[in-house]
Amino acid sequence: QVDLIESGGGLVQAGGSLRLSCTDSGRTLKMNAMAWFRQAPGREREFVAVKSALEGSSDYAESVKGRFGISRDDATNTLYLQMTNLKPEDTAVYYCARSKSILALTTPGEFDDWGPGTQVTVSS
Repeated sequence: QVDLIESGGGLVQAGGSLRLSCTDSGRTLKMNAMAWFRQAPGREREFVAVKSALEGSSDYAESVKGRFGISRDDATNTLYLQMTNLKPEDTAVYYCARSKSILALTTPGEFDDWGPGTQVTVSS
C-alpha cells in the first residue's frame, strides 16, 4: 500500500508562491530518493525536483531552477516543494514520488511509488 499524500496546491496569480507538502504515514521518507514531478493536460509527466536519500543532495529541472526549492523535514517526515515566482506554464498536477534508489534520479521510470497529485493553477 502506498501512502504518499500531497497537499498545498491551489490557484495563484503569476508571480505568487505556493508550498507543496508530501507525507507518508507508513514509511520514512529520508531512506529513499524523493522527487516532485508534474503533468499538464496533454503533456507527459515531467521531472521538477529531486532530493537524494539521507544527506539529501538536490537537483532541479532547468525550467524551475532559481524559483523552486525542494526540502525535507525528517522530524515530521515531510517533503516540501517551495515554489516562488510562479508562471502560467507551471500549471499542472504535481506529484510526489519515491524511488527504490537513494540517488537523485530524474526519470519517472525510476520511481515506484506515487501520490495522487495536487493541482496547481497559475493565472496570468
